[in-house]
Amino acid sequence: MYTTASVFFQTLADTGITHAFVNWGSDHSAFLEDLHRQRIENGKTLIEIVTCPSEYVALSAAHGYAQVTGKPAAVIVHVDVGTQALAGAVHNADRGQIPVLIFAGSSPFTAHGELRGSKNEFIMWIQDVHDQPAIVRQYMRYTAQIMSGKNASKVISRALQIATSQPKGPVYLWARREVTDEDVDEATLHTTISQTKWPSIASPALTPHAVKTITTALTNAKYPLIVTANPGRNAAAVPLLAELSSLLAIGVISCAPSSIALPASHPYHLGYFFGGQLPHLADADVILLLDVDVPWTDVNDNTPQKGARVFVIDNDPLKRTFGWSHIDADMLCAADAETALRQLIQAVHASDTVSYSAAAGARKLTLDASRAAWRAQLTHSETLLAPDGVMPSVSFLLGALRDAVIAQTQSAGQKVLWLNEAASASGLIWNHIGADAPGSMFMSGGTSLGWVLGASIGASIGAKVAEKDVELVVSLTGDGNFLFGAPESAFWVARRYNTPFLMVVLNNRGWFSPKYSMRAVHPDGLGSSVTGEKLTVGFGQEHNADYSGVAAAAGGAWARQVGRADELKGVFAEAIRVVTQEKRCAVVDCIIESI
Repeated sequence: MYTTASVFFQTLADTGITHAFVNWGSDHSAFLEDLHRQRIENGKTLIEIVTCPSEYVALSAAHGYAQVTGKPAAVIVHVDVGTQALAGAVHNADRGQIPVLIFAGSSPFTAHGELRGSKNEFIMWIQDVHDQPAIVRQYMRYTAQIMSGKNASKVISRALQIATSQPKGPVYLWARREVTDEDVDEATLHTTISQTKWPSIASPALTPHAVKTITTALTNAKYPLIVTANPGRNAAAVPLLAELSSLLAIGVISCAPSSIALPASHPYHLGYFFGGQLPHLADADVILLLDVDVPWTDVNDNTPQKGARVFVIDNDPLKRTFGWSHIDADMLCAADAETALRQLIQAVHASDTVSYSAAAGARKLTLDASRAAWRAQLTHSETLLAPDGVMPSVSFLLGALRDAVIAQTQSAGQKVLWLNEAASASGLIWNHIGADAPGSMFMSGGTSLGWVLGASIGASIGAKVAEKDVELVVSLTGDGNFLFGAPESAFWVARRYNTPFLMVVLNNRGWFSPKYSMRAVHPDGLGSSVTGEKLTVGFGQEHNADYSGVAAAAGGAWARQVGRADELKGVFAEAIRVVTQEKRCAVVDCIIESI
């Protein structure tokens, strides 16, 4: 017997989806039945099913999978409540421009046995809401209801076509239980849709006028500056940005990136920036904003010099989904970063080198000095301990972790995948780890914390699917973020599906970010000098959770807590050995200065 559920799985497989991260419910009877039909007939299911006891973990795993593979996964959840339980992971997928297909069943629409799948449990009245897709619609690129198995493959193909077109993002499909259990004949099941006829939108390019205008401005500039964040979502853009920067001696700053835009070792990489006053902005007479959501915040005296020319290249330069976004710019260009960079490089090569070579030569000296000063500051900070002289500073800890990864991996750290979600420490992680390879460090691209736990699972699976030859996955988070990410579910999934990773928890006993924000608005306020616990943003010494113990109990993880700087090297070395040799998760709970 074949049903709409059969068509659903067959279409996912035909479109290249390899994994579904699922949380089953009463609306999925046809799906569970068809999966076992597949096992009986084929010996296995058409796509891999990853059971996730938390919907947030499921979507975060699909997020990490898509970042590593560049391809969407599926997430299957249960009616309105499962859709709600996706929670902030929906925001992350939207803001991170992550292609993912989310499917939710819905309560039956019949109640007297008129059709197979009719209401037969009390919950099916309670879960029958007026507008289930409204829960997530404002975050989706597309929502649609599957009305019949006869055209389900077309609805799914259209959804994936939209999800994988720029700006990429999540799509949401839903269907009533009777519809998913609808009988279909074998001809319908095996009617193959030619995916070559359902392509994503071709990458948009700069207009000839834009190419000429931007190239002329860059080649004639005294001090051009590139402010970027996300072109590395497409790994092919990274070497192109490096080439353009080298060609014209242009400094590059990454502002709150979700992926590597420029190798950290590039001579004109001037660092990662997550707030405050943007360095070098006041010096620049030409500024290229390349795939960056928030290049600077105006209230922090971030104003380009008078007469500076500003050009924006982005797949959505107006940021249409933001409530407010504006940059005073000379030109806004809706274009793909890889395509635009190729056009600009070609135009520079075709221009008169005499017109820019002298200025570029002079800039090299300035950039060399700026980078040397920045690197010296990083190096010095890695020698500093916390004020008590015992605990590590975050910079010291990150230097020790980086060095341990280099020393303990066969690739000397070159085949390591880093996931970064440490909120107020995220910039320090980017700067001190200094990852080089495109696609070797990710953030969510959004602001719903807890992503990193599920994403570590999905990234590990994605690395295997894409044959990335990743030797080790290292994830960094804060203690508050750790709790947000449903760790008991995440580490159960990690053990069940053999996705070992090293999790380093920066434990400052609370959430520093809200305290930082409060101080920024009320620097001399009554709460500016009190502890985090007094402000109700801190957990305190006595009430702090055993984070590594949670992972050990839920998923058999190797667990250690360390509060001394002189113990970090040995603990990190053993944790890396456990992950790479024993193939199980390791969690190192690092005690740092309390908020």
